[in-house]
Amino acid sequence: MRIENIIKSTNKKDLKKIFREYSYVFSFIILVMIAIAVNNRFLTYNNLSTIVMQSSIKGIIALGMTLVIISGEIDLSVGSTCAFVAGLGVVVLNSTENIFIMLVFCMAFGTLLGTVNGLLITKGKIASFIVTLATMSAYRSIVVQLGQGGPFNVSSEMYPSFRMIASGKILGVPNLAIIFIFISVAMAFLMRETKFGKYVYAVGSNSNAAKLTGVNVERIKMLSFSITGLLTGISAFLLSARLTSITAANVAMAFELDAIAAVAIGGTAMSGGRGRIFGTFLGIIMLQMIEGILIAAKIPPFLNGLVKGVIIVVAVLLQRKKSGE
Repeated sequence: MRIENIIKSTNKKDLKKIFREYSYVFSFIILVMIAIAVNNRFLTYNNLSTIVMQSSIKGIIALGMTLVIISGEIDLSVGSTCAFVAGLGVVVLNSTENIFIMLVFCMAFGTLLGTVNGLLITKGKIASFIVTLATMSAYRSIVVQLGQGGPFNVSSEMYPSFRMIASGKILGVPNLAIIFIFISVAMAFLMRETKFGKYVYAVGSNSNAAKLTGVNVERIKMLSFSITGLLTGISAFLLSARLTSITAANVAMAFELDAIAAVAIGGTAMSGGRGRIFGTFLGIIMLQMIEGILIAAKIPPFLNGLVKGVIIVVAVLLQRKKSGE
């Protein structure tokens, strides 16, 4: 009898542990069930591939945000960075008429802007919240000024071939979905299998302890922001291909909110040191599904921000309970 009680107790503990570690997976399953209930076409291939495709641009940014948050920091400038890079990227494309040059420019310029954030945080000893709040405002202002408040339009000569990057498919799978999945796998590998990934977790868990063991904390944090800038630059390139007209004043607006929400509901600790790329991947998919559910339920789209805000608060409260704070 006592052995049975021990077995039952052990099973309960195991189940609780599994639920704590993979709560985002259970949330995803519940959300899928709700989506099926409100939309009988939810499980069709076209619908599922569309969800992944629509999640891709914000999702790539969210992957970088995961890195920054695990390292114990935050980046509020990703939306403005995306708009800045996309606007100038279109100028480069129209000038050179070469898509590859534009891609290289977007990746390099995004990395540069991310590195500026990292330098101000690590060398300037300013809190990431303050630095990225300032650059969020600065980057948006500069690109709006450069565009004189108007849009950056892709030239008619480049429109067909450039547009195909966002609208094209390979074996029936949207290009954007393929790129998103590929970058997610690469980021998961970076975080799980490389020394850099392990250092990011160590810095986020306890930066002083990491420093004592020989980890260059400043370099790790700066690289985290640089990689986030790189991924934001790639997103800006894809966003330009999808829209072909970048209205700098409002394009990529609130992308930082979506990225943070995806990271939070994907199970990454907002205090740093813990999280998974796969969780963020599911997190951004869940956000897209929630938007679909709200539309199907005929809830005013103006309330999307409210829903996302509530999701972030609930996710953070669950994380605090999980960590026993």
